[in-house]
Amino acid sequence: MKINQRSKLSGQILVVVIIVLVLIGIGFWWLFSNKQEMAKEGNEFGRKAIHELVVQHNVKFFADHLSPAMRLQYPPSAQQDLMTQLAKLGTPLSPPNVEGDIVFQSHFFEPNGNFHAHINYPTRGADINVAVSHPVGRWQIDEINFTAEMPR
Repeated sequence: MKINQRSKLSGQILVVVIIVLVLIGIGFWWLFSNKQEMAKEGNEFGRKAIHELVVQHNVKFFADHLSPAMRLQYPPSAQQDLMTQLAKLGTPLSPPNVEGDIVFQSHFFEPNGNFHAHINYPTRGADINVAVSHPVGRWQIDEINFTAEMPR
């Protein structure tokens, strides 16, 4: 009788251990798939941000995606000034070749990325660097640097 009780107890413990291992496996799978999805979304957002700024001169996109710190640095008048400066350069001769990638501050959380593009305008070249992050809920622009070369 005692052997039968021990057998039942060890069987129940084995079932609990298997369930816990399955739950841990599902948790890691979810974390890795979420990380891949966030990296994909971040790369798309970084490329889109440069395209919207350089090619479309979209001040609404710029204003809607600024981080709180950038909103202080770029009030609406500064946003419009940047778009005017970009519009004065004209349309790029070719679509910008955007380079950059998303990295995570902790292994699965706090994604951010730096994206760079060299743009060839009819009269000069220019470089743009955009830093993006995803603190909570949406992607945002954390920093932007735009430098135009001297006219040719």
